[in-house]
Amino acid sequence: MALLEARGLSVNYGGLYANRDVDLDCHTGKLVGLIGPNGAGKTTFIDAITGFTPVSEGKVTFDGHDLAGIAPDERAKMGLTRTFQSLELFEDLSVRDNLMAAAERPQWHSFITDIVMPGRNERQYREQVDWAMAIMRLSDMADALPSDLSHGQRKLISVARALAAKPKLVLLDEPAAGLDTAESQLLGSHLREFLDHDMSLFLIDHDMGLVLNVCDYIYVLDFGEIIAHGTPAEVRADPAVVSAYLGESAGEAQAASGATFGNTSNIDAALDSVVEDLTEENA
Repeated sequence: MALLEARGLSVNYGGLYANRDVDLDCHTGKLVGLIGPNGAGKTTFIDAITGFTPVSEGKVTFDGHDLAGIAPDERAKMGLTRTFQSLELFEDLSVRDNLMAAAERPQWHSFITDIVMPGRNERQYREQVDWAMAIMRLSDMADALPSDLSHGQRKLISVARALAAKPKLVLLDEPAAGLDTAESQLLGSHLREFLDHDMSLFLIDHDMGLVLNVCDYIYVLDFGEIIAHGTPAEVRADPAVVSAYLGESAGEAQAASGATFGNTSNIDAALDSVVEDLTEENA
C-alpha cells in the first residue's frame, strides 16, 4: 500500500470539474511530481488532499487511514504537511521562531510532561527546528527576520517550516516559483536529501527542468485529469504531454510520425524551449 493514495478523486464547483477521477500514489521514500499547464488543477489537488477544499467524489487514504472528514490540522498531526504558493510567513518573528510555530504539536498530555520533565518538549522542538534549518542551509539566518531576506531565502524558509514538524509526507506547492535558475538548482539539490530522513515528497512545480531532474515518478495533469504518468523519461516521451504543452497539432504530428523525445531532436528542442519559457515566466 502506498503512503498516500487517491482513487477517483474529483473536485467540482457548481458543475465545473477542477479535478476529475484522479488516481495517484505516493510511496514511502519516493519523490513524486505533478506537472501540468496553468489552470490544470494542480493546487486544487493539493488543497483536496490536505483538507482545504472538499472532495466531491472519490477517496483519499494516508498511511492506511481514510482522510474523509479529517480537518487540515489533524491531517498535519498525522504527518501530512504542505507549503503554500503564498509564503504566509510571520514577518515579525525570526526564522527560528517561524519554524518553532510549525514544529510544536501540543498533545493533551504535554502539560504533564512539562511538569515532570521541564523543558523536554521545547528541547525536542528546538532539535527539530535546528535540523530543518541545517538541511535547508538556513542556520546562519536563524535570528534574521523574513522581511530582511531575499525572495529565494524566504522560499527556503517556507520549505524548512514544513519540515520542522518531521512529517511523513511533504506536499510542496510550486516551491521554485519566483526563484532564479541558481536558486532553483539549489532547491533541487536539497529535495533529494529529504528522502534520507524518513520522509517522502510530493512536488508540484512549473519548473519542468526541476521536476524532470529530481523526481522518481511523475504525473501529468491537464484540464483536471491525469493524462500521463511514469518515470521522467517515460513522461518526456509521451505524446499526450507534448500535446498538452505544445498544442494539439504538435501532439498529432508526433503521434503520426511515431516519434519520441528519445530520438527526435526537433521535438526535444521544442520541449526544452517550453521548459525555458516556464522558468523565465516564474523568475
